Amino acid sequence: MFKPYFIVFISGLFISVLGFGQKVYALSEADYRLGPGDRINIRVYGEEDLTLDTLLNDSGVINYPFLGELQVLGLTSKELEGVITSGLSGDYLVRPIVHISIVEYRPFFIDGEVKVPGGYPFQPGLTIGKAAALAHGFTERASKDKIYIVRGAEESQEKIKADISTKLMPGDIVTIEQRFF
Repeated sequence: MFKPYFIVFISGLFISVLGFGQKVYALSEADYRLGPGDRINIRVYGEEDLTLDTLLNDSGVINYPFLGELQVLGLTSKELEGVITSGLSGDYLVRPIVHISIVEYRPFFIDGEVKVPGGYPFQPGLTIGKAAALAHGFTERASKDKIYIVRGAEESQEKIKADISTKLMPGDIVTIEQRFF
């Protein structure tokens, strides 16, 4: 009987440590909205048949056991946990314990005056300077003052002026413009 309580305590401690780390990176999984390109893992405690690891496509629909098709785009992991918990409660399980984790964030894109423009895997704590390093550095004509980020879904995109220390979000499109001599 002691082991389950110990595991719950350790698990709670682990979650609080992760929560602290997320605030440092200014990317909270609690606020993060799922989008195409995210890889998520769904687990139901004690129910291995209900584990699902999936990459979200443009439709944002996943096929989940017993519940069928679920629209997950735009939901937070907590909201998705609630949808699955309520769907499994009663008919299938008495008190399902559902956990959603983001295994891999959707990529960010960098173009313009970097040596190797393209899409790269997002990592929490990523700044424009670090993103440029992933793209093999700035070209000799890169302007450190003319950096822009396009952020948000297609219907609500915004263009943000940025600098080298600006933090990136998954799905961001970074443009480094040329400087004039």
